[in-house]
Amino acid sequence: MRNILILPIIALAATVGHAQSPAPPTQNQFGGSIDHTSAVGSVAPPPGWKTCPRCQNRQDRIDADKKYQVEDHAFDPHDLSGVWGFIGVGDPFRDPPPMTAWGKQQYEATIGEKNADGEPLHSKDTSGYGGGSAIVCDPHGWPRLYRSNDGGFEFIMLPDRVLQFFEVTHTWRTIWTDGRKLPDDPPEPHWLGWSVGHWEGDTFVVESNGFEERSWIYSARPDGGWIHSDEMRTIERWHRVNYGTLESQMTIIDPKTYTEPWFTPKSTVSLVPGAELWEYFCVPSDHRLFNDTVFTPVAGRDKK
Repeated sequence: MRNILILPIIALAATVGHAQSPAPPTQNQFGGSIDHTSAVGSVAPPPGWKTCPRCQNRQDRIDADKKYQVEDHAFDPHDLSGVWGFIGVGDPFRDPPPMTAWGKQQYEATIGEKNADGEPLHSKDTSGYGGGSAIVCDPHGWPRLYRSNDGGFEFIMLPDRVLQFFEVTHTWRTIWTDGRKLPDDPPEPHWLGWSVGHWEGDTFVVESNGFEERSWIYSARPDGGWIHSDEMRTIERWHRVNYGTLESQMTIIDPKTYTEPWFTPKSTVSLVPGAELWEYFCVPSDHRLFNDTVFTPVAGRDKK
């Protein structure tokens, strides 16, 4: 089990000193390729347990879809239950609207250092996705987890709320559906925001505000991060197209940072039948070892 925890550190160490652009859907968060075609490389669960989305390869998923008869399976469009996705939702946070003067100033503060070849090191992204930065395991926050759900997520439908549980960072958020309204002036900022949901036909609409502004929306190309203020509001629309497909789209409204709303393209994720989420924590003590033995020496810095 210890080896599983160390593998991300080894993979991440390979990116230090060589810039990596944000990975496309066919890569994992460390810049390595994900095996979609091979019949080898899957991780079998213990007896009596289910596999996890990132433990499967393409053949595993083909077999599971046939076993659970995903195609033409009956479904309730108002039931989003299930484990969804295994490589995120693509790259929805691209082409942001123009920034305000304040937004430009904050964005420029996220631009990191460059190596001797002039390549960006992503040294200001301490979430674990910055190949040239020390990792401090701060929360990813929302809506970054919308993009960073490489290990999949699960929707759990309850009478008065919907829970969205993420394997990456092993955390969840609560979307209240009991009729309450968003607070006009949230008493404290939340990394995942304050969230309420309602149905518009067959579309589940989630509105959130009251965000902790230290999180990034996501990393930017070629360096830095798309930032937001504590005034940001998000609107998500989730629509179960069929039993095995979930479609989503997000609107980001932050007049302090962007001059107009940011409408992301529609994204889809697939149901992962017969699967369950395993653990994927950012562990400070593990990453401290990485920071001390890999990042600091390669970056030419003294230990603090």
